[in-house]
This record gives sequence, C-alpha cells and structure tokens, in this order.
Amino acid sequence: MITLYSYFRSSTAYRVRIALNLKGVEYETVPVHLAKGEQFADMYRLINPMAAVPVLDHDGFRVSQSLAILNYIDNIAPNPPLSPVDDVQGQAYVRQVALAIATDIHPLTNLKVLKKLGTMFDASEDQKNEWYAHWALDGMRAVEAMLLDCGRTGKFANGDAVSVADLCIVPQMYNMRRYNLSLDEFPICRHIEENCMALTAFQTAAPEMQPDAPDDLEIIHGPHFKGGLI
Repeated sequence: MITLYSYFRSSTAYRVRIALNLKGVEYETVPVHLAKGEQFADMYRLINPMAAVPVLDHDGFRVSQSLAILNYIDNIAPNPPLSPVDDVQGQAYVRQVALAIATDIHPLTNLKVLKKLGTMFDASEDQKNEWYAHWALDGMRAVEAMLLDCGRTGKFANGDAVSVADLCIVPQMYNMRRYNLSLDEFPICRHIEENCMALTAFQTAAPEMQPDAPDDLEIIHGPHFKGGLI
C-alpha cells in the first residue's frame, strides 16, 4: 500500500505524482493544505519533521524529499527507468538538470520563503513576486543553457525517453506560468513541456486533476494541454 502526502500545487509532490503514474504504481493521496498551514500540525510533524510535502508511505516505511522519493520509486518499480541505464554520463546529466531545479531554484522560491519575506521584511506582494521572478528566471536560464550545451535533447531532456529531468522541468514551468512570467526565452524547456503534457501520466499528475484541487482551478500548462486525457 502506497500513500502520498501531497498538495495539489506543490511542485515537489507534482514530480512524485508523475513518477508514480509513469510506472503504473497505484497510490492513495492524503492532501496536506500548505496554504492553510496543515503541514505545521503536531500530528503531521510526526510524519515529516520538515513540515513539508511530499511524503511517500510504503507499507509503513516513510521517505520525504522528492528526489529521494523518485530514487526509491525507481528501485521498487524500475520500468520505465527515470535515468538512462548503462549511461553514466546520461545519468549525471539528467540529475544535474533535476538538482538545478530542486536545490537551486526551488528553495529560494517556495511558499515558506515567500511568506517569510513578508513577515520578517514586510515585503509587499509585488516585491515577493519580483523575488520569485528573479530567482526562477535566473535559474531556468541556466537550465536552458545546460539542455542546449549537452546536446542530448530530443522529445524530452534526454532524447526520447522521459527522465527525472523532465519530472522537475514540467512542474517548474507550471509554477512560472502561475506567476505570469514570460517563457519565450526557454524554447527547449517549452518543447519538453509540450511533449510531456501529451502523456497521460503527466496530465493526470497536473494540479487541476488532484482530489484536493478546487473545481474551478485554472488550467495553465499552455495551449497544448486542455485538461482532456489522451
């Protein structure tokens, strides 16, 4: 039995949902409403002392941190692999892209950081949005350069096979669209996003498809995804 503690708009939980869907792993979702602060409840801190999502519970074994969860899922359900098999350079490449988003961009742009800017420094909403835009755009420019320089991109970040890199790129693009940032300078990332969002595994993992999502949640993954499953 696999349980995923998730929040519909969490990009980190989004990564995990995609992986579970790709591999056909059945799971139950337990929503944790981050905007309402449910992650700080004493009972939830017993599940994850970091007071964050996602957490994967597999028959009582719990693991947090999205990339650790993705590695665990890749081991218990190896097909399709999230990293190129027997290609050491390819493995390093897709992890590099994933980590650039997960450890360089996301920590500076997540909800708790934006809230702290307001409470500690009295930052306005415009200032918080400016902060988000600066770090998100700066980081994704680096990701776009990595994808270009490596020359491995096909339909996805690594040729025509989905990898952990794509699982990080797509939720990041979603977040940037939420903040109404122009993505014109990221043609490779937009190409990857379009191809990913043509896959049912990505579509069913999207925020608007989650059980805790509001019924009227806007679909913002771009013109090629209209919310219908393929």
